[in-house]
Amino acid sequence: MPENLTPNCPECEGFETTVDRRNFIRVLGGATAAVALSGTAGLPTTLLRAADSKTEPKATKPAKPAEELVKELFASLKDEQKKNVVLDYDHKKKDGKYLTRHRMVNSAGEIGMKIESAYSKPQQELVEKILRSLTAGDDLSWKCITRDNTWDNSGSFGNCGAYIFGDPTTKKWAWVFAGHHLTVRCDGDSEEGPAFGGPIYYGHTPNPYSDRNVFYYQTKEVIGLLNALDEKQRKQAIVKGDPGEHEDSVELKKEGHPGVAFTDLSKDQKGLVDKVMRTILSPYRKEDVDEVMQVIKANGGMDKIHFAWYPDKGMKEDMPWAFWRLEGPGFVWNFRVMPHVHTYVNISTKVGKVS
Repeated sequence: MPENLTPNCPECEGFETTVDRRNFIRVLGGATAAVALSGTAGLPTTLLRAADSKTEPKATKPAKPAEELVKELFASLKDEQKKNVVLDYDHKKKDGKYLTRHRMVNSAGEIGMKIESAYSKPQQELVEKILRSLTAGDDLSWKCITRDNTWDNSGSFGNCGAYIFGDPTTKKWAWVFAGHHLTVRCDGDSEEGPAFGGPIYYGHTPNPYSDRNVFYYQTKEVIGLLNALDEKQRKQAIVKGDPGEHEDSVELKKEGHPGVAFTDLSKDQKGLVDKVMRTILSPYRKEDVDEVMQVIKANGGMDKIHFAWYPDKGMKEDMPWAFWRLEGPGFVWNFRVMPHVHTYVNISTKVGKVS
């Protein structure tokens, strides 16, 4: 299997390949822990880590929550800095098309200045603490967020960006961290409805079917679910076409979701679904995971979630899927595997397009 595929990625044009593939982490592919299930449509009440804690020791996590750290960062900014990294809560791009605090961006430059230019060294350390506080707090989650400290083709933490929309001392604000193949955020529950404070985005450049890709463990779990389906279920699950990417790919719909439904699965298969859910949510802090599950429950529970796989004519036997997608009311986890990982996530009690 080739270690890298030739990227065909309009969003990534202009990025040079700066990552040394030999230094990427070998990510564990399976979970070893058991899980407790609630009585509501198979909704997990305990989401355990996807990796064995013995092989992934706990990393130091900031004692304060992200929201408090954002307030500290805001208080430390000088007026001149605020001009570069603080935007109005409802700030729009020049064309007025997007509210930028909701956007899933692919580089620091899509919003403003890079961290290394915008912040002092102590402030940069504070920005890193904020980002760490949004993770599950162990080494595996940090390696996923940072792509094993390479920051993918951003090349460094300093080449990423961190921005504040609104005023964190008020009820309306959002903090957004952006880099190549990464957008994460928090908003102190400023907005009712969305989990994670709004849509998130993650990806990685190396061959997605190689364990050099830090998200390959997610792909393996999802393929494991597909392999467990019977012939009838597979006919429902394998969908022709292309679900698309970016904002257009994560419109939240009440109905008409592609793929096989959770309700059509056996008890054992539902157990695999639970494993998939634990795996894809494993990099994130408990508060955000809990909010995701609350949104799913509010929108009808796991019974409303569908699972779809999209083949592609260019795929090979050992690289069979271009996309996989989990979708339901208020829930889209759109994972593009080829030519490298792009994942767009939108989860909210509100339906409609990202705006």
